[in-house]
Formats: sequence, structure tokens, C-alpha cells
Amino acid sequence: MDCPRCQTQLPDVAHFCHHCGLDVRSTDVSRRKSFAVKPDEPVASFSLVSTIMPRGVSEHPQTYRLALVVALTLALVTAIFGALPLAVMIAAFAIPIVYIVYLYDVNLWEDEPVPVVALAFVLTGALSLLFTIAWTMLRGETFRLGGIDASGGGLLGPGPQVTDFLLAALLVPLVGEALRQVGPLLLASRPHFDDLMDGLTFGIISGVAYASFDTVVKHWDLVTGGGVGTDEPGMWASLIFLEGFVKPIVMGTATGIACAEFSGLGRGYDGFTPRYWRGLLEAVVANVLYGGGVYLFGFVGSPTLGVLLSVIWGLLIAAVLILRVRNVLHHGLMEAALEAEAREELGEAELQFCRRCEMPLVSHAVFCNACGAALRVQQSLHPERHRVHATAGAPGTTAPAAEAPATEAVTAEGSPPQAGERPAASAAPPPGGAGPAARPPGRGEPGSDSFFDQEAER
Repeated sequence: MDCPRCQTQLPDVAHFCHHCGLDVRSTDVSRRKSFAVKPDEPVASFSLVSTIMPRGVSEHPQTYRLALVVALTLALVTAIFGALPLAVMIAAFAIPIVYIVYLYDVNLWEDEPVPVVALAFVLTGALSLLFTIAWTMLRGETFRLGGIDASGGGLLGPGPQVTDFLLAALLVPLVGEALRQVGPLLLASRPHFDDLMDGLTFGIISGVAYASFDTVVKHWDLVTGGGVGTDEPGMWASLIFLEGFVKPIVMGTATGIACAEFSGLGRGYDGFTPRYWRGLLEAVVANVLYGGGVYLFGFVGSPTLGVLLSVIWGLLIAAVLILRVRNVLHHGLMEAALEAEAREELGEAELQFCRRCEMPLVSHAVFCNACGAALRVQQSLHPERHRVHATAGAPGTTAPAAEAPATEAVTAEGSPPQAGERPAASAAPPPGGAGPAARPPGRGEPGSDSFFDQEAER
């Protein structure tokens, strides 16, 4: 059986093409019903974890989902009981902390997580801190988020002002998005970080970092003012939900779209292409709509109603952005797989297994032909946890089936060697040929992943 999309010869029992990911058992040519990151979800889904944490969804998505729910619940409970300083700090740093833990957990960039976190989180956080302090001091006490007085409710001023609206809906979103692009683009332009999912991840980190420090500055009087009582628990809980969950998701996904388009498909970053400018425009429009809407809703008759309307408005924008991110990610994985197939630069390696369904992977596979999962999202650089050890001639171990050519040597993780790195020598097969590769002992310890080359040749 041949794949109708890339003409790869497939086993008769294959459900998905192991090179281009096409569902050969369905007429869904674009595979809209099977998300490349998580095949049991459609592309048009509002699943947050598989959207913003694609590399960790194959192993333990419930861990990240539970961490987000616990942090959000703790922030809401402390807000309801009037402990606003603690609630604001939890809301401001809950999602960033969970996301940084995610980065270290999946170990995306091997021994370089520090520069990644420094440029994508620390740099953006510092720029956000300086910029937010500057424009809030410029406006003084006449401007608060949604016109809400942090000392205990009520509205400030007679109504919306043109200068304040332009500040909230135009200047801050434009400058803020420009600042959020700095660190991610510096990272995505490096050869080791030019993959589409890298660009998306850098953008999300930058967005949540900006939102975090923006929240702290805007609500510094709540942080230093102590408890405020429980006269308006619904308003304070809604405000914490808006600032701690809705705003980071909006800013993170919006910036992630633009940075993903900067990285582009396949090896090498695409740079400032029309696709990047379109993604940047989408990010700016989303932030303009969010900032303007939140400002205007603050001037309705009730502060509680104003914040609730802001939450609903922000969730609608976040939903559209999540769908957009999933489409960008799905399209990128499918198209990049075709590019990898055309290059045909992967060499032979020992038998490997899908970490999601534990089925054997066909040589050169970029997708699992049993469950359809994109193997790039299963990439792990934890060799002590996921590598299939093969020692020639040792009892109970297995050697590779054949030694890869020197020009196409493959590392132990199943990917081509990094630029400037000497290919590892393959172990000689035992007398009589190589035996079958050993299956990993359990679901949590599958073999090393097979994924196509993501390094740019400079």
C-alpha cells in the first residue's frame, strides 16, 4: 500500500503514514479530525495543555493540567477570603512557574535551558516591568485596569477618556507586543532553536512573562495594602481569574503565533516573511481588542459586572487564539514532515518504539503509523530515561541492525548529529548478525524517539 500524499510504501496494516502523517484509513485529507500533537483530539479543539505544551502531552498531560488547576484554585480562594496580596502574587506567577517547570521537565534544549529562560522570560519580564512602570506613572491615579479602584471598588473618573482609551487599546498593546518579540526572535534565529515548536514555545514564555510583571505593577497597591475584606468576593475572584489566567493565555498564544511563523517550517528559520508579519498583525489585533475591551467594560454600572464582562471578552479572544495556534502547529508538523521526507537524511538506527502507544516505529518515521502521533512532540533529551541501550555481545542486550554510513550517522536519541558534532561510532554487530531490538519494559520507559532533523546547516 502506498501513501497517496507522499507515495511512501506502507505496511498493509498502517493507519497513518509514518512519513507525512496522512490518515490512510480516512477521507480526511487534511487530517482535521486528528491533531498531529494528540491524535485523539480534533484540530478544532480548545484543549489548552496540548496547545501550549505540545511536547509534554504524550507523557503526562494530567500533571500540567492539575498544576494549573491547583494554582488557579488557590488564587481564587485566597481572593474570595480577602487575602489579596497573596492572591495577586499567585495569579501573577502561577502559569509562568508551571511553564518553566514544563521546559525543564521535557528538557527541550539539553544543557541550554538557562539562556532560553533568560532571554524568553527574564528579559521580557524586565522590559515589561520598566515599560509598565513608565506608562502607569505617566497616567498617574486617573488610570486603573477597567477603572476599578483597588482600595475597595467603585469607579474612577466620570467615564472613558480618549487619551486613556488610546493608551490602553493602542499604545500599550503595540509597544508591549514589540517588547515580547525581542527575546524569542533572538533565540529563534539561532541554529539550535529554529524549529517551529521552538518559536511557539519561546513566544508563549515571553507572553506569560510580560503578563506576570504587568499584573504585579498594575496591582502593586493590592500587594502592599493587605486584605480588603469580603464585601465584593465575586469581583475580586473574577479580577484574579482575569489577571492570572485569561491575560497570560491571550498574550502568550498571541506572541507564540508570530514567533512560530518567524521560525517557519522545516530546517532553518524563515525570518521576516509575509507569514511572520501576518502572525504579528494577528497578535497585535488580539491585544488591541483585549486591552480596549477590558478598559471600556470597567465603566459599566457595577464593578463586578465590569470584571465579569472583561473575563468573558478575554475568554472569547483566548479561544480564537488557541484555535489559531493549533492550526499553525498542525499545519507546521504536517508540512515539515513532507520536507523531511524529501531530504531523506536520516540514517538507520536500532528499532524504536512510540512513547504513546508503545508500537514499533518504522525506520525513518516522523509519525507513528499505529496511532498517528507526531514523533517530534515525543522528543526527549533525557537519555537516562528514554534511550534503548544496545551493547554488542552483552548478554540480554541488542546491537543495532547495521552500522549507519559515516555521512548519515545517527545519535542515540534517534536524530542526526548536531552541527559540528562528531558522529558516534556504531557498535559492531555480534557474530551472525544483529538480534531483534528489545522492547522497553513499560509504558513510562519507551525507546528513544525518531524525529526528523531540526537543525539548520549554517
